[in-house]
This record gives sequence, structure tokens and C-alpha cells, in this order.
Amino acid sequence: MRTTERLELWRPQIADRAGLLALMAPGAVRKFLGPAEASETDVFARQLRNAGSWALYGYGVFTLRERGGDEIVGTCGVFRSFRGFGRGMDDVPEAGWIIAEPSWGKGYAREAMTAALAWFDREHEPQRVACMIEESHAASMTIAAKLGFVEYARHEPEGERALVLYQRMPPS
Repeated sequence: MRTTERLELWRPQIADRAGLLALMAPGAVRKFLGPAEASETDVFARQLRNAGSWALYGYGVFTLRERGGDEIVGTCGVFRSFRGFGRGMDDVPEAGWIIAEPSWGKGYAREAMTAALAWFDREHEPQRVACMIEESHAASMTIAAKLGFVEYARHEPEGERALVLYQRMPPS
């Protein structure tokens, strides 16, 4: 477990499934995560992908709780992804964050990601980290910029919402 001023960052645990399902259930939370409804099957698949990233690469998504609390208030971290559309998003470390709707506006995403990125840089040496954000998700774009991510490309699949692709390069 890692801690910040207000949060605990936990590695994935199978016991988190119900809390992760509650995190993903509101439509407002899923709005920028794609069209899928939150389901136990989807949450389980996310847990397996995340555990796989930890097992194979030594890093992945953390589960967030307020310090001393039990309720999951979000997820964040750097995980290994393979998006399948190129443009610098295949087989790379990718940053991502999801915050529970009642916790929006508290700065949790930035606080947690600052800690997660610092840990990643220490443990895996600084390297390029990518992220992708739907073009209409202004709050996440602001967070990405504050974390040092800069836009480098766009991905506009036919019939789907456009994604802005960002990267955070290691210091020279």
C-alpha cells in the first residue's frame, strides 16, 4: 500500500469486486469510458487485466480509498496496454484514472496520479507514459496537463467518439 496526504493506494484484491462495481455503476462515471454498461463480468475482466499488468510488468492500477476508509473512491495508476490502433498506444505504459462520482472535484485524481507516477518513475525508471482521453472530457484533460502530459495525436475511429492521445516524456 502507498499513501498520500488523503488517500491509500492499494494493489488489486479480489475482494474489491463489489466496490469496483459500485464505482463503475453510475452512468456519469462510465460516460467517458466507452459504451459498456457496468457489470460484474466487466469488473472481473478489468481486475484480471490489471492483475496481469502487475504480474507481467510489475506495475498496474491501484485501488483508491480515503485514508483509514473502506470504500473505494477510485482507481489510478500506470498499466500496460495494447490498444490495437497504433499511434504510440500499443504495448506501452499507459496512465489512467477513474474517480467515484461523490469524490469528483476533491483533487483525488491528481493527488493519486502524482503519487503513482512518482512511484512508477522510481521503480521502473522514467520512461514515456501515454494516456488517452475522450476529446470532450475537459476535467481529465486538465488533470493530464497538470501531470505533465502533452497532446501528441488524435484517434478518430469511424462511428465512435474522438480520443486525444497524450504522452509524458522522461526528463532529458
